[in-house]
Amino acid sequence: LCLKEGLTVFRDQEFSSDERSRGVKRIADVRTLLARQFPEDAGPLAHPVRPEVYSEINNFYTATVYDKGAEVIRMLKALLGDEGFRAGMDLYFDRHDGQAVTIEDFLACFADATGTDLAQFKLWYAQAGTPEVTAEGRYDAGDRTYTLSLKQSCPPTPGQPVKQPMHIPVRFGLVGPNGGDLAFASVSGGAVEADVIHLTAAEQTLVFAGVSSPPVPSLLRGFSAPVKLATGLSPDDLLFLMRTDADDFNRWRASQQIAIAMLSAETAAVRSGQASELDGAFAEALAEVAENDDLEPAFRAQILQLPGEADIAREIGADIDPDAIATARKRLVAMIAERIGDRLAGVADGMSGAGDYSPDAASAGRRALANAALGLSVGDGSRDAIDRVVTRYEAADNMTDRLAALSILAANAFDERLAALDAFYARYRNDPLVLDKWLTMEAIVPAEATLGRVRELTGHAAFSMTNPNRIRALVGGFAGGNQTQFNRADGAGFDFVADFILALDGRNPQTAARLLVTFRSWKALEAGRRALAEKALQRIAASDDLSSDTRDIVTRTLA
Repeated sequence: LCLKEGLTVFRDQEFSSDERSRGVKRIADVRTLLARQFPEDAGPLAHPVRPEVYSEINNFYTATVYDKGAEVIRMLKALLGDEGFRAGMDLYFDRHDGQAVTIEDFLACFADATGTDLAQFKLWYAQAGTPEVTAEGRYDAGDRTYTLSLKQSCPPTPGQPVKQPMHIPVRFGLVGPNGGDLAFASVSGGAVEADVIHLTAAEQTLVFAGVSSPPVPSLLRGFSAPVKLATGLSPDDLLFLMRTDADDFNRWRASQQIAIAMLSAETAAVRSGQASELDGAFAEALAEVAENDDLEPAFRAQILQLPGEADIAREIGADIDPDAIATARKRLVAMIAERIGDRLAGVADGMSGAGDYSPDAASAGRRALANAALGLSVGDGSRDAIDRVVTRYEAADNMTDRLAALSILAANAFDERLAALDAFYARYRNDPLVLDKWLTMEAIVPAEATLGRVRELTGHAAFSMTNPNRIRALVGGFAGGNQTQFNRADGAGFDFVADFILALDGRNPQTAARLLVTFRSWKALEAGRRALAEKALQRIAASDDLSSDTRDIVTRTLA
């Protein structure tokens, strides 16, 4: 399964990358990986891409099998190069078309076609968990050398307390003062082919000779391996990469790293009751990117999408207070809107009204940038900014713009959302697919009244306990997309979802088990919420007539 689905996901990603923007598609795919698969690898449900055993086959269809499975194949391409990868794929289809094939058969094709030993690489299919790579660099002006030290480790996961070093392809560039990649005469201390470092040991130190000036390392370009990377780069270095890196993905990641560092520090300040002063340099860099017409609009839109509350929680990793994270994020977005809100509004205006609706890539990119700019511009709650969003909702001639405006109103819990949500339902009440969107918009509002509203909507005519899409949209949207209200300090969010799972399990165990996965990070919460989440999980586990699907997930989640 991991071969079939991993290869299918990879091929789908590559097709979309060829049809649209490769950099933007890669960012979107990694966002999904970070949101779905990294938490799975970090929690009690962690398992290898190819599990050795399983308790319930219905729970086998996971982000690890599908999304990480695709990443393993992408790494194979990075290790072997385009020609080597194509040779291996051609041999694979020649040998095995129409056959049931194992991972060993698949890898043997690449080994035979290229003469490459893939024994260590195969660990990616056997070891669970997300490897962690740390990097330290040092420039010697006298010798004109740059020394890069890399270390890798992988934390323990259920059933795998000790891990072996992996074969990790680290695509890289040494970015010089003018923003271009610096050349080097030679490299020692490890295998480097073209722009890929082969990290195979727990520790490796590479020395690049003939480097003309101090570089800023751009590592893991294109997210060449599904690992966590710590570089120790300064905020100035990250701002430099955000403005100049030739790799779109690393340009985006630099912006995310800056925001995450600011948001983590701000979260700590909120929890300690301290006042803080957010650095405005990041806001200025965002404005520069947003206004840079040399960059495609779809890419600029990605830069303007700041890390969400779940992203911040994932980076903090332990003792998580969702309310503090939400407050910290609101403060940062407000600071950005206060400083560059008018410029963002100008960008949105410039990207709007460029003719009739068209689904082509360029038009889609302009819509994405306009909506991202509007979403960030309302952070300070200014009347003009909110009115612009309402106008965009009312004047929209396509679902993309209408839904984006509605999402901005809902995600910020603006009062204007109420009339917009009612109007949206009235307009699309007979369109089942669009009703899923409406239910999710209702569920993500970060307001105390939302839990009551979601509970009320479970009795609405548009909702059905026999329709998995309605369940995923409403209850899944609440549990997976509303960090403050699902993780309420009084435990009411946990109790509601637990009750729903128990009511659903008898008629649809697969959907109940999938919904239960939203509890996967409960051990990372602060003590009070952690105890309440555990109580809700124990209540599910105590049910005598649980399905095997749900029993499997709750048992592993509590382990």
